[in-house]
Amino acid sequence: MTKRIYNHPLLKNIETETVEMFYNHHPLTCHVGESVASCLLANDIRTIRHHEDDNSPRGIFCNIGHCFECRAEIDGKKNIRTCLTPVQEGMSVISGHSLPHDVREWSENHV
Repeated sequence: MTKRIYNHPLLKNIETETVEMFYNHHPLTCHVGESVASCLLANDIRTIRHHEDDNSPRGIFCNIGHCFECRAEIDGKKNIRTCLTPVQEGMSVISGHSLPHDVREWSENHV
């Protein structure tokens, strides 16, 4: 079930072209020009990853690329911010697991 506004009193008809992407191997319909995070939110997906330390759910927080909470694996590349990544036809987004914290891992390996 999608949670989108398709008709607005001021903006009128908002329908646009759609593409299909895959989130954890499940197809989702997204609108051309929207971010991966927006598509996930519209499809009622709130948890994009889990915290590295306590496994708590993480999702969209700032939605402007500052916080890194919305990171996921996109087309095989890890730690990509979904709020800054436009959807593309056939894109694969993998999540549901803790992602490594690059700064912490670098610090532990370079002490």
